[in-house]
Amino acid sequence: MYGVTGAPARSASAPVVRSLRRPPPPVTGVSFMNNQKQQKPTLSGQRFKTRKRDEKERFDPTQFQDCIIQGLTETGTDLEAVAKFLDASGAKLDYRRYAETLFDILVAGGMLAPGGTLADDMMRTDVCVFAAQEDLETMQAFAQVFNKLIRRYKYLEKGFEDEVKKLLLFLKGFSESERNKLAMLTGVLLANGTLNASILNSLYNENLVKEGVSAAFAVKLFKSWINEKDINAVAASLRKVSMDNRLMELFPANKQSVEHFTKYFTEAGLKELSEYVRNQQTIGARKELQKELQEQMSRGDPFKDIILYVKEEMKKNNIPEPVVIGIVWSSVMSTVEWNKKEELVAEQAIKHLKQYSPLLAAFTTQGQSELTLLLKIQEYCYDNIHFMKAFQKIVVLFYKAEVLSEEPILKWYKDAHVAKGKSVFLEQMKKFVEWLKNAEEESESEAEEGD
Repeated sequence: MYGVTGAPARSASAPVVRSLRRPPPPVTGVSFMNNQKQQKPTLSGQRFKTRKRDEKERFDPTQFQDCIIQGLTETGTDLEAVAKFLDASGAKLDYRRYAETLFDILVAGGMLAPGGTLADDMMRTDVCVFAAQEDLETMQAFAQVFNKLIRRYKYLEKGFEDEVKKLLLFLKGFSESERNKLAMLTGVLLANGTLNASILNSLYNENLVKEGVSAAFAVKLFKSWINEKDINAVAASLRKVSMDNRLMELFPANKQSVEHFTKYFTEAGLKELSEYVRNQQTIGARKELQKELQEQMSRGDPFKDIILYVKEEMKKNNIPEPVVIGIVWSSVMSTVEWNKKEELVAEQAIKHLKQYSPLLAAFTTQGQSELTLLLKIQEYCYDNIHFMKAFQKIVVLFYKAEVLSEEPILKWYKDAHVAKGKSVFLEQMKKFVEWLKNAEEESESEAEEGD
């Protein structure tokens, strides 16, 4: 049987006979890619290197520690040699990566475990703060080592600050002597600007405060700091980081009083710090007093209630009357929006101050209080140019309302005034002062005639 092409037809049962001939060569322009995937050539035995920047370096401070400790051991206790060694090593060792390890070694002699203990299985050195003499001179020398190192490698500044914050939290894990050395060192470093006063936040840790560790540490720290500078410089640094009103937090809540703070630090030999905190407390109380006064005046509270409140605050916070009259004057003048026209503001001021005269009179029972009020009026009229011509009218009003009396006015005119607007105000007061003098002379003459 033949197929269509003329080839003999294969029966269904006939065996298949495969041809042994090779397939013809591929026709030019025809690809076998349609039938099978062409393999790419490979090179056996070839190894590709990973770029260094793609490799993640393993954090291993042990080798770094060994290098530092070996170097410190060779330098010995000569701190100048230590500083030179640290300076040179920064070019070879990765200070940026191992800053915490570096500072642990320089302070404690080895790497610190959590809580402040030295790991037993690690190398340690005696060329460190904790193994040094417990005196201010030695700590000053160590401060120079840290100062030089951080000046040389500026990027260590943040790491060192973090280290000190950590060390302060670890205080309970250190011996009393170690705490004393760290406190003295910290005080010197705060004084020379290597550290910022914000690190003291660590001392407000609840456990450290509760066990009295914070207060004891602060005594040594402030002695060292004030010894290097003075209380004014210390106060300025504290103010910069808003720590000037937080020092009483070094004690538990039930002992956070000016009396307790003053007693504790005065007995420890820090009377200037005690006085500073007392003054800060008074300043805070004055600000609160002024704020409350303004609110009471805005509400229109009766003068008798305001006077009672102010007198209670005076007694509670030991605020003298001359200080209080200044606060009352400022509060009275801040409760109204003044006219910008000079010819109208004097009339407005007289009307307003006449209303508040009884309140002002309650706190001018002393000659010094009256003189303070006169100076406050002078400064206010000078600083607010629209009031320049109102000075004499205000003084005369207060004289008639018995807020001010003859003697303080005459003393102010003679020699107690300040330089602000002096010539203008003295000229304004000239006729009134002459009248006061004449009235005083007449009263004296009448008194003599009566005798």
